[in-house]
Order: sequence, then C-alpha cells, then structure tokens
Amino acid sequence: MSQLIEKLPLKASSPQGWLDAVLADFDRFLLDHAACERKASALAMSFIVKFSDRLALIEPMVALAREELAHFHEVYRIMAKRRLSLGADEKDPYVTAFLKHVRHGRDQHFLDRLLVAAIIEARGCERFYRVGEALESSDRELAEYYQKLGREEAGHYKIFVNIAKNYYSDLEVRERMNELLDIEAEVMLSVPFRAAVH
Repeated sequence: MSQLIEKLPLKASSPQGWLDAVLADFDRFLLDHAACERKASALAMSFIVKFSDRLALIEPMVALAREELAHFHEVYRIMAKRRLSLGADEKDPYVTAFLKHVRHGRDQHFLDRLLVAAIIEARGCERFYRVGEALESSDRELAEYYQKLGREEAGHYKIFVNIAKNYYSDLEVRERMNELLDIEAEVMLSVPFRAAVH
C-alpha cells in the first residue's frame, strides 16, 4: 500500500469488491468520475455562496474549484477517446448516507460540511490511487494518470480541515473529525459495490 494512502486519516480501506466492480465496468466508472469532479468544483463554489461571510474559505475554494474543473476536463478527454458521452447525474448512495449525519445549526452545520467534504476528498484520493495501482499491468497510461491524480488529490482534504481550524479550536475539529471518520467507515462499508468513485 502506498505511503500516500497510509497518511490519509481514513479508518477503513476500500474493499477489494469495490475495486473489482470498477475494473469490471471501467467505462461506467469514468462517467461517474467525471460527474464527481464536476460536483466537487460546484461544491467548492457553493461554499463561497452559502458562507460568503467566512472570508478564510474564499481563496482556497476558488483555487479548489478551478483544480477540480481541470480534473473534470482531463477525465472528459479520456472519455472522448473512448467515444463515451457524459450522462445524467445519478444519486450517490455513499454521499447521501454520509450527509445524513451533518448537524443543523449554522455553526455546527458549517463545521460538519467542511469535515464531511474533507473526508470525501480523502476517500476519493485513496480510491484513485488504488485504481492506478490496479491498472499497472493492463493500461500503463491510465495507471499513471490515476496515480498522479491520487497524488494531486492527497492534499485536498487538508484544505477543508485548515479552513475549519480558522473558525473552531483544534480540539473541536479533531474530536468531530474523529466522530465523522467512524461514521464514514461504517457508511463506506455498508453501501453496495458500484463502478463508481464512491
């Protein structure tokens, strides 16, 4: 297992069954991956709209939105080479289940949305890198792309955590992050395997 993955805060590894589902229908995985990158870019911009008074998030969210949109463009180009068309969005059972644990109340909600976004980014990083490793023997170009993407995504979760630390104590961030990591591991292991990022 890569040192990159070992440094992520995740409490459980993605099961082999998930990876098998991805490799069995890689075109479908690409469609979902493109949608995830586009949604990640939109999410970063939505933080700016919803929390425009939290000035510490604006610059990092603009930069993140641009990077995620660039990743979307990269995946779209891979899809175009395979003559795949962008499809309609599908509900993501993992994200839907995880978001149910976000608390209400402006301050609690803001902290939870930041930390949930951080953990989803960490999970995506782990999975992109694992896809890259799995493709090494069958498609060197795609393997290198997904390993590179895993490295680029590795720092994304820290962006959200660092923003949280501008508004909450280190202890509060650490304790809630720990709670949400437990929840995420349970959710991730409970959803059906799909040829999808999550």
